[in-house]
Amino acid sequence: MHLVFAVYMFGIRLGKEEGIPCRYPLLLFFFLWYSAATAQQQLPPWEPGMLDIHHISTGRGNAAFLILPDTTTLVIDAGEISDTHPRTRSTRNSALRPDTSLSASGWLCDYIRQFHPDKNGPSLDYAIITHFHDDHFGEWDPGKPLARGGQYALTGIMGLGDQIPIKHMLDRGLHFPVDVLGEAFISQNEKDEYHIVQTLQEYRKFLDWQTQKYQLRHDSVVPGKLGQIALKHPEVCPEFQVQNIAASGKIWTGYKDGDVQELFKAGQYPGENPLSVCLKFTYGPFDYFTGGDISGMDEWGAGNMYSVEAQVAPVVGAVDVATLNHHGNRDSQSPFYVRTLRPRVWVQQCWSSDHPGEEVLRRISSKSLYPGERHIFTTDMLSANIQVIGEKIPHSYANLHGHVVIRVMPGGKEYWVYVLNDFSKSREVLQVFGPFESR
Repeated sequence: MHLVFAVYMFGIRLGKEEGIPCRYPLLLFFFLWYSAATAQQQLPPWEPGMLDIHHISTGRGNAAFLILPDTTTLVIDAGEISDTHPRTRSTRNSALRPDTSLSASGWLCDYIRQFHPDKNGPSLDYAIITHFHDDHFGEWDPGKPLARGGQYALTGIMGLGDQIPIKHMLDRGLHFPVDVLGEAFISQNEKDEYHIVQTLQEYRKFLDWQTQKYQLRHDSVVPGKLGQIALKHPEVCPEFQVQNIAASGKIWTGYKDGDVQELFKAGQYPGENPLSVCLKFTYGPFDYFTGGDISGMDEWGAGNMYSVEAQVAPVVGAVDVATLNHHGNRDSQSPFYVRTLRPRVWVQQCWSSDHPGEEVLRRISSKSLYPGERHIFTTDMLSANIQVIGEKIPHSYANLHGHVVIRVMPGGKEYWVYVLNDFSKSREVLQVFGPFESR
């Protein structure tokens, strides 16, 4: 706008010298102002020292792409629920974004290539699967194409890893509290309508092929471990770290590295959600927490002090930014959890009209639970939610759709939030919020 005003003043001066009526420079000014206001702005490129956290909107599940301060890259989840489910085609679920010309994993690859710091041949230093649900690691169905050579289905993390090399694959673990590749689990779950058994078998093929062919390293997330996810060049940012908080129902006690308590015993399978990987990223004074699909409310809607949320909250403490557990579904964000973490920014990774529950929105926006301003962002907000919940949606949310990017500035003292257009293949900036001061 400074340039536009300078051009306008130059036009006025030129008009006086040449005898041009002043209305023409004025028209020129308004034309340039309108052009500047409507120009499609791109996210400024990542620069060394920044921490970028991209919450990607595909309409098919969770996916986050992170660029750490020294160019280390990682993905947290690569959801791809099947397009063949009636629920997927329902107005209660999000549409595939930005369109149907690619699969969800195809769009993830396209997104990562656009923003990856290495434009020549991008790869991922880490990929983390929080738990084995279709909206977090993919779903097999008979229509999925197979990878050349590997013969695994191209869905979710398998579709992503087939196009963009992954160096280190991490997940919640395949063998505790039950062996999800074992005969007992298969016989009990092989008819699951969301194909967990079939997708796990494809994941196993993917791991075997990628390990044999491309030296992929595969490990389970170690609960309570500090530094399992580490910078390639830690000397660049000694104030950056990643703390493993929980995985497979084992929760860090907060006392020493690797010291955990077990919520579930061997052979006890509570379903995938409570087994989600939980991670805390710290960059100087800035803290970010993401907890997969853990929850904190019991079946009657009361806060559950034996839940994973209740166990992780005290060891996580207050943070600047947190994703909504279980997408903001009704069993999540207990009052105790919300009061303990009290983030300035909430990010909801949404694909269903179950996200958020109205009572969840009341809790996370409540200044009785914790004071101060906050911004709530979502990757999508379905019309069904707006119709049912009503005016509290536009009054509470800073946006209604888009890729939500947290950009932490070098040193971690302040951060911005960018909302990018998820209906556009160019992913222009729609909104900018900040700067916010880290705690």
